Amino acid sequence: MTVSVREVAELAGVSIGTVSNVINRPEKVAQATADRVQRAISELGYVRNDSARQLRMGRSTTVGMIVLDVGNPFFAELARGAEDAALEQGLAIILGNSNHSGDRERTYIDLFSERRVAGMLISPTSDDLAALEPLADQGTTVVLVDQRPDNSRFSSVSVDDVYGGRLAGQHLLGAGRRRLAYVGGPASIPQVRDRLDGFRQAVAESGSVARVEPFEGRELTVLEGRRIGELLAARSATNRPDAVFAANDLLAIGLEQAFLMSGSIRIPEDIAIVGYDDIAFAQSAVVPLTSVRQPAYELGHRSVETLANQFDTSGHDPIQLQFLPELITRQSTRGT
Repeated sequence: MTVSVREVAELAGVSIGTVSNVINRPEKVAQATADRVQRAISELGYVRNDSARQLRMGRSTTVGMIVLDVGNPFFAELARGAEDAALEQGLAIILGNSNHSGDRERTYIDLFSERRVAGMLISPTSDDLAALEPLADQGTTVVLVDQRPDNSRFSSVSVDDVYGGRLAGQHLLGAGRRRLAYVGGPASIPQVRDRLDGFRQAVAESGSVARVEPFEGRELTVLEGRRIGELLAARSATNRPDAVFAANDLLAIGLEQAFLMSGSIRIPEDIAIVGYDDIAFAQSAVVPLTSVRQPAYELGHRSVETLANQFDTSGHDPIQLQFLPELITRQSTRGT
């Protein structure tokens, strides 16, 4: 049974306004009176209705967050950084998983809009940001995470994925690899396209005879990496790539599993592998994985800070914060 403020006031022998002051502005109430009200609150088990209070005040302390794949350790770490920053700001995160589905993404956008969240953090499923425009029109602050938009009204906190792709390409070319493959996910995902663009730039700038064979995966998972890896392993040795750059570490780990399970492909002697994200599993893989590291925790943390800094700023210019990734080399490319 829900206890009302009126019941607390009656038990304490004070007005409803006095109870409200004890809860929200205790410095305005004499200590003896405040103690009497607190005893009544404890005795009755009164719990403040923050949702109703926030609506009356015209603002919320809740932030909606939509990520592409909550099962991917990269996004789990990103969400952890956002949660820690939110607590520092007196905010709470509600997490939604789009699972790379535009329909699921729109469902969460509508849900968060109905809840009147203070702001929204989102890793979009595509370049189409039209579904976010009504949120901005109603005054909800939106920050894109892990994606930098072109000519957008939204702020963003991202990583330069084109640069990350170039790092991977330069590393493999420097190791003497020339038959290169890129294993990505759906081309609708901007990060997948940007990493391929950077990889191709590295090849073009090298002036070598290297070529890039792209593979568009159905999803960015270990099982999809294994599926594509099995296709590559079935080829003759002269028709296989001698190096693969994967759009994320989950794909790269699946590729590694397929090559090792074939019993005839050595890593890195026959095929070198580079992943992306540098999740914890990259270091502990059977053959520790070379990977392009993104600062996942800091991405999440800075996203919330960027959001909070814009709450009380009307007509602000979008903030575009971008990090540079770094290459972490391990056994999947060493010794080549």
